[in-house]
Amino acid sequence: MSDSVNSVNELPIIIDGKPYPDITKNPPQEIATTAFTLGILLGVFLGLLPVLHFKSFNLYIIALSLFHFLEYYITAKYNPGKVHNESFLLNNGVGYLAAHLAATIECFLECLFFPHLKSYTPLHKALAVVGGILVLIGQVARTLAMSTAAQSFSHVLKTKKEKDHVLVKSGLYKYLRHPSYFGFFWWALGTQLLLLNPISFVVFVGVLWRFFSKRIAVEEKYLINFFGKEYIVYKDSVSTWIPFIN
Repeated sequence: MSDSVNSVNELPIIIDGKPYPDITKNPPQEIATTAFTLGILLGVFLGLLPVLHFKSFNLYIIALSLFHFLEYYITAKYNPGKVHNESFLLNNGVGYLAAHLAATIECFLECLFFPHLKSYTPLHKALAVVGGILVLIGQVARTLAMSTAAQSFSHVLKTKKEKDHVLVKSGLYKYLRHPSYFGFFWWALGTQLLLLNPISFVVFVGVLWRFFSKRIAVEEKYLINFFGKEYIVYKDSVSTWIPFIN
């Protein structure tokens, strides 16, 4: 009986024409624990909003928790064949973790030793509001990009064209060539404006621009190989809306 069950479980599960992953490679208990932890984190800092003076930090943690939850949720909903525990993007590289850790440390140090940098003067309020708007725009753009691209979206750079990989030019892709990168770029910068972190903001600008300029250049070489003239025409007619990355 056990051999029969194992042989059945090895077969791909197809629902609504979409392949679902083998749960042995996507441990439900790990996924549930990660989602639960992100929910607790979001709930705690949402509840602390009336308590803490520098509310921007609460909003930052809320935005961070929501971002990572949606990375998994949207992938699971629209691209289940490629979803796995790493889809939360919590293990997004040492540089990513170091950047947010440094931003958090800067925020706390400035609150302690340079409180005027975290006081809500009219200028600081304006910067925090702009940061909040960028976070919102960035999150919406990334979420819409992932849901629109569906099975053509991947967190990993694809060097070979898969059967379900199509050139998406509808929805947000009509106006943004890489809307998920656009969303991530402006979301990340928005978090640092929201935190009123002058040092981290400058660092984030440099690191993010360098990363996406290289990533887009490499990715588009493959996309031209995949789709030929169709992608070249698309590339020439639709911008990235990331400064100095055409």
